[in-house]
Amino acid sequence: MPRLATMEDVDWLVLASLLVLGFTGEERYSPRTSPRRSCSRSCCKRPMPKTAYAKAGVDLSLSNRVKGGLARLLKSAMRPEVLGSVGGFGGLFGFKAHKYKQPVLVSSVDGVGTKLKIAFAMNRHDTIGQCLVNHCVDDIAVLGAEPLFFLDYLGTGVLKPNVFESIIAGFAKGCAENNCALIGGETAQMPGFYQKGEYDVSGTVVGVVDKTAMLDGRGIKPGDAVIGVASNGLHTNGYSLARKVFFEKMKLKPRSRVPELDCRVGDELLKVHASYGPLVQALLKSFNKPGRPRAIKGLAHITGGGFIDNIPRVLPRHCGVVIRKGSWPVLPVFDLIQKFGKVGETEMHQVFNMGIGMTAIVSEQKADGILRSIRRRHHDAWVIGEVIRGRGKVKLAS
Repeated sequence: MPRLATMEDVDWLVLASLLVLGFTGEERYSPRTSPRRSCSRSCCKRPMPKTAYAKAGVDLSLSNRVKGGLARLLKSAMRPEVLGSVGGFGGLFGFKAHKYKQPVLVSSVDGVGTKLKIAFAMNRHDTIGQCLVNHCVDDIAVLGAEPLFFLDYLGTGVLKPNVFESIIAGFAKGCAENNCALIGGETAQMPGFYQKGEYDVSGTVVGVVDKTAMLDGRGIKPGDAVIGVASNGLHTNGYSLARKVFFEKMKLKPRSRVPELDCRVGDELLKVHASYGPLVQALLKSFNKPGRPRAIKGLAHITGGGFIDNIPRVLPRHCGVVIRKGSWPVLPVFDLIQKFGKVGETEMHQVFNMGIGMTAIVSEQKADGILRSIRRRHHDAWVIGEVIRGRGKVKLAS
C-alpha cells in the first residue's frame, strides 16, 4: 500500500537513498571501478588467484568487472534533478518543491512474485526489471502521483553478468519510459542462500503529487461510470495459480505452444506489466483542471486481489460498484486458467486482472470523452460498470 508523507513550506529538498547500486560484501557499485586493462606481460596473462572471499562464493573482482557497463545502462534513466553520479553511499535528488503548492511524497515498494520462476525456466530476464518498475509506478499513479526516482534490489547466489545486465537494462528502460530516475539500489551476492540460477528482485518508487490534486475517492457517488483500461496479461499477480494450472494440470512446459495464445506459454507469462503512469498524468491534466469539478474521481490498480479487493480501496463507505462481465474481451490466458484449473468466476476476478489493468471511476457525463482520450493514447478501454449505493463492495453481474 503506498505511503504518504506531507511537506509544507519547503523551498527545496534533497532526498538521499541508501546503498546506491551497491554490492554487499564490502563492495559498492561505482563507475570509478573499471575493468582491469589487458597487458602483454606474461605475468598478467596468468589467471588471478582466487581470494578467500571468492572461494567462499563472493567474487568481488567479478562484481567490479560487471560494474563497468552500468553508466551506459543508466544514462537513459535520468532526470535533471539527479545530483552527482552513481557510486556514492546515497542517491541524491534535488526536489523542486516550489513547483507545488502542497507537495506530498508518495512511495511504494513491491516485487514480481513467482513470475521469476518463469524467467528462470525460460532463461529470459529482459522483462523482469521493466515489470517491477511499471508495477510500482502504477501503484502511485492511482493517487495522481508523478514518479521521481526508483531504487532496486537484486539478491542472488552467484552473480551472472549477462543476467544482471538484462535485469538492470529492464529497470533502466522502465524508468526511462516513466520519466523516472534510477538513482540507486543494492545487488547482494549471497552464496548458499538461493537455488542455483535463481535470484529475487524488489523495488521502491518515490513520486510526488500536489495535495489539492491527490486522488482519494472524494466525490465518488452512485451513477458514476467505471472505465477499465486493458492489461497485457497477468502482469505480476496470480502466478502461483497460473503455474499450477499450466505446468501441473495441463502438463505443459514453459516452452510449449498453445494455439489459443499464439506463443509459447512462458512468453505469454513474461509479458511486460503495462505502465499507466504517463496515461494517468495526461488524463489528469485534461480532465481534472484546478478549480473545476473533477471528472476522474478515483483509480484502482488491478493487482493481487483483482477487482474484488482493489476497487473498494478507493470507494466511500456508502458506495459499491457493479462490474458487468462481458463488457470487455477477457484475454485467452485467463480463459485457459479458468477452464483447466476449474476456478470459479468470483475467484478469477479476485486473483487475476482478467484483462483490465486499471479502473477509473469517472463522472458519467465525461465518460465518453475520457474513453476517447485513453484510446488516442494507444490503450484499449471500455465502460465496464457503474457505482451504486452500497457498503464498499464489488459485485459481478452478467
